Amino acid sequence: MNPLQITVVGSGTMGNGIAHTFAQYKHKVCLIDANPAQLDKAMSTIEKNLSRQVSKGAISNEESLAVINRITTSTQIDETISHSDLIVEAVTEKKEVKAALFRELDRLTSSSTLLTSNTSSISISDIASNCQKPDRVIGMHFMNPVPVMELVEVIKGKNTSESTIEKTIEICQSLKKKPVLANDFPGFVANRILMPMINEAIIARAQGVAGTQEIDEIMKLGMAHPMGPLELADMIGLDVCLSIIQVLYDGFKSDKYKPSPLLEKLVAIGQTGRKTGVGFYKYQSGSKAKEVNELPL
Repeated sequence: MNPLQITVVGSGTMGNGIAHTFAQYKHKVCLIDANPAQLDKAMSTIEKNLSRQVSKGAISNEESLAVINRITTSTQIDETISHSDLIVEAVTEKKEVKAALFRELDRLTSSSTLLTSNTSSISISDIASNCQKPDRVIGMHFMNPVPVMELVEVIKGKNTSESTIEKTIEICQSLKKKPVLANDFPGFVANRILMPMINEAIIARAQGVAGTQEIDEIMKLGMAHPMGPLELADMIGLDVCLSIIQVLYDGFKSDKYKPSPLLEKLVAIGQTGRKTGVGFYKYQSGSKAKEVNELPL
């Protein structure tokens, strides 16, 4: 595949990882965020992650510099995005925010531009309903950390065309990713299965079934998971977990998906995991868990 012009809207954890990955595979990337400080942080994160790849021998120093040079940044969404071959939305997991953004993207781009969402739970059909050309809207759900994880969950909405699906799969493969197709249900496949497990682990912790480390150790050693569900929740962000679980609860109207009160409490007091330095564990500079947090039970 020839290099494409990619626009990534949203420069948080997922957005900067997506930009990094496209640029590493020789695509040109414009990373957009309304917050210039967030863009600076994103580029710093990308440089740090590239340095880690260099130290491991995965890429050369020259390749690392080339990746950085393929990424430009902007605080504005304007007519320049009309030159994009593909746009990846990676903004906050709020339906109304995504709806407004896709209306703008639809207005500014031609029918040849693929409009994709990295949403982890919100209906692609609902997102596409904000566009005059819904056939070019599709879900591209990358996994965290994006440069490392192979899977891209590709979600087709009710109006997504076969051509859009084929192009999206080809683009995923150009990133050395494994695209797997899913239909448009709340949470799709990955989070419909993962989030109830995380929520149940939080309920078990709140009930005192076992401590934080003990729950994680049992799941790691007994189920061969590389990371326990509570540490994983911290990595994803407890606010993100709550948003996804709420989408499942609203979509299925079942208490099976009702968010844990402890999860709601931790989000309300700002203890949302690694990004704030405290969740189920305490962290230093976003690194691995250092000690268990004393929870507001």
